[in-house]
Amino acid sequence: MLRSMITAANTMNQLQQQLDVISHNIANVNTTGFKKRDAVFGELLAQQFQNLPKTDEAPRSTPDGLRLGVGAKVASTHMQMKQESVVKTDRPLDLAFTKEGQFFRIFVDGEIQYTRDGAFYLSPSANNPDELMLVTADGYAVLDENDEPITVREGFKDIQVTQNGTMQFIAPNGNIMQTVNIGVSYVTRPQLMQALGDNRFAFPADVNAPNAVVNFANNRNAISMQQYALEQSNVELATEMSELMITQRSYQLNARAITLSDQMMGLINGIRS
Repeated sequence: MLRSMITAANTMNQLQQQLDVISHNIANVNTTGFKKRDAVFGELLAQQFQNLPKTDEAPRSTPDGLRLGVGAKVASTHMQMKQESVVKTDRPLDLAFTKEGQFFRIFVDGEIQYTRDGAFYLSPSANNPDELMLVTADGYAVLDENDEPITVREGFKDIQVTQNGTMQFIAPNGNIMQTVNIGVSYVTRPQLMQALGDNRFAFPADVNAPNAVVNFANNRNAISMQQYALEQSNVELATEMSELMITQRSYQLNARAITLSDQMMGLINGIRS
């Protein structure tokens, strides 16, 4: 009875983590450029009891004896990089990638981070009051292909962004006032990235980031970007709700197993010789 309670309790703890992942996905169903995560389960340690003799009358396809596990665990959470559809907007600073694996580079707290959220704004530069800096919705600087913050002097009339991520600021007379290439990276191993919240990602200190990231400084034609558009979240609400109900039923089943084990132990303890 004690083994069954331990197995159920271990599994319930891991199912709670899966519920957290599903809840996080549902909460970001309308977050621009959000990429959902899936919980992948694995088996905890199992014990093999060799208590059944071999026999030729009933051959077995599994090892002789009894194999008892101690529950399941969340082995990992995989980020799904599936490209989602884009929604057109009326803002020239709304940018969306139309290919998987491409990220904007932003500067946060002294390090380079990555995001798919292309809802950008212009904010007064702290270093020069006559300049505007391209920033994210949270105020973090958007970097160019040389990993420098993108700034522009005031006085432009329009902003145009090409498919390869080249941003042009148009003067009132129609001439190009300034041209800058937005910093874009292709992440070859997105599963190594660590989610930092607010749609930002970075590589942990123990990961060799240069081997997992390809910068498009010398290959701008590989970039696929659309202006006046934002990428939707790739969370499918119907799928997440189905997963939520299945996980809740599994949680209830294991909770019921603990209850039954407790009742059986009570019966055993109540036996009088």
